[in-house]
Amino acid sequence: MTDERREANHMDDIEKSAHHYCYKVKPYFEKIRYHVDKLEMLIDDGLWPLPKYRELLFIK
Repeated sequence: MTDERREANHMDDIEKSAHHYCYKVKPYFEKIRYHVDKLEMLIDDGLWPLPKYRELLFIK
């Protein structure tokens, strides 16, 4: 993902950069999200300092 982001950040055309982020960088987030969701379920709430994704969905 870092290499793909670096490539997108060095593009002169903002539209090409956005396209690169959408189709080359964004897919990594699905893999990362899967693992983070698993961690959120394994780690005790008292030890997890950040809001969990499910908690962010219901913030008013």
